[in-house]
Amino acid sequence: MPYVLHHGVWPHGEDWLYEAAAETYLPLLSMVDECSHLNGRPRLTIGITPVLLEQLAHEHFKQGFETYLRDRAEQALTDRRAFEQIAQSHPAWLANRWEKFYQDLSEQFVRIGRDIPAAFREWTRAGAVELLTSAATHGYMPLLLEDSSIRAQLRAGLNSSQRILGFRPEGIWFPEGAYRPAGRWTPATEWGNPDWRRGIDELAAEEGLAYFFVDDHLLTHSGGIERPSVHQPVWVDGNGGRAPSMAAFARDPHICKQVWCGFVGYPADGAYLEFHKRHGPRRGLRYWKVTDRKSDLGSKHFYYPDDVPGRIYEQAQHFCREVKRRLHEYKQQTGKHGVVVACFDAELFGHWWFEGPAFLKDVLLTLSAEADVELRTAGDFLSSFKLEQSAHLPAGSWGEGGDHRVWACEQVKWLWEIEYRCETLFGKLTYHLPWRQNPELRTILQKAGRELLLLQASDWPFVITRKQAPDYGIKRFIQHVDRFDTFTDMAERLAEDPRYLSGLDKVQKLQIKEADMRDVIFQDINLDWWNC
Repeated sequence: MPYVLHHGVWPHGEDWLYEAAAETYLPLLSMVDECSHLNGRPRLTIGITPVLLEQLAHEHFKQGFETYLRDRAEQALTDRRAFEQIAQSHPAWLANRWEKFYQDLSEQFVRIGRDIPAAFREWTRAGAVELLTSAATHGYMPLLLEDSSIRAQLRAGLNSSQRILGFRPEGIWFPEGAYRPAGRWTPATEWGNPDWRRGIDELAAEEGLAYFFVDDHLLTHSGGIERPSVHQPVWVDGNGGRAPSMAAFARDPHICKQVWCGFVGYPADGAYLEFHKRHGPRRGLRYWKVTDRKSDLGSKHFYYPDDVPGRIYEQAQHFCREVKRRLHEYKQQTGKHGVVVACFDAELFGHWWFEGPAFLKDVLLTLSAEADVELRTAGDFLSSFKLEQSAHLPAGSWGEGGDHRVWACEQVKWLWEIEYRCETLFGKLTYHLPWRQNPELRTILQKAGRELLLLQASDWPFVITRKQAPDYGIKRFIQHVDRFDTFTDMAERLAEDPRYLSGLDKVQKLQIKEADMRDVIFQDINLDWWNC
């Protein structure tokens, strides 16, 4: 989820955030609550990235989200009346369910004090959830030009997590699961010469972070370990031969495939709610089921919720059996207890797969009752068990091809050329300009730093490459670059002339006001994040 507040609503913009809150984060909170009330032992490791935390905690989101929920309930009521007029009783009944769904969400939002991060924090204190941090704006760290930019992304992210959650997470989700060890590095475009770089894990460890997650191929293709297995987390030797300082958990590809695969994964079941077909213009509601994953949208049948619980139960039981089987086989082969790590985009549960939270509830309740399986968060595991092996992981990601191609292909090389220019310029300005002695200069550079963080979001090259919202991605990237250039130019002029700001014309003043109004994030930037 990129930063979207004040940057459009529909089809691209704030609606992405409202949908995620309504369809994923509030349902996940309800699911954990239900599991606990049923004497289950939910243990989930959840990454709520800093840019998402900042938005969920902002009053603009809270007001917009309440309006969104009312709009959804009103749309359902309108649909129900329209269906009743043409004597379509079943879709009218579904519309009534949607109306109640959004009304219940509105009540839940009020009940938790309109504070989603605080609700997750309470479950963290109860031990049911462990929250991860991430790079501030999902900067694609392996491709950033300067280590100072990686540090700033990490420090800004940890600062947001600390301020909003009240604690510093010990674990991190590297954006896009992207990792790079220490060693020779080549930039994403022809910018300078290949250079030796420190490993991402080394830089993260210096900020007090203890563990991260990788796709399975990074571990199975690692060096320094005889028989790497996704069932054993490892210390990561990615910092040039010094003692490993972070642990890595690898996704279990077989277990993840049960849910993730579009062909055989559970969400493709014909009984489940179809994501893509909607009724009416703009924010249409969904009334159809998958029916058949190969069928076109015109061939979809109406959704029947009563058909769903049995399918969820069967698939949850199958999932749990597969987890047990994987652990049993590993124990037979090695004589050791193993770990199964299943990582997914959070929005798969509830947003893309409407029934996902109910599936998770059944899985957690089933595994809670198992004598041979123990649910643990990643941090809890590390505090209880000693890791025996270290490995040298290769560079890669959990994206297509397992490498950086999605974020560094020909379509977005121009983006990296601009990004590298911005990184280089900001490094020079924060090093040479006397911002420590000049509060006005410091403020202008802080605004430039904010825009640098925002333009570095990996979301922009992703939506461009994947053609999901390329125009929006290009527009947003260019907007933040323009604002960055405006503020860095002002900083250079102010350093030369202390009276420069008093002489700004109306257009320049409007540029500052516009940027501050739209980019209401990272209000307490510390320029030392880039320098120390």
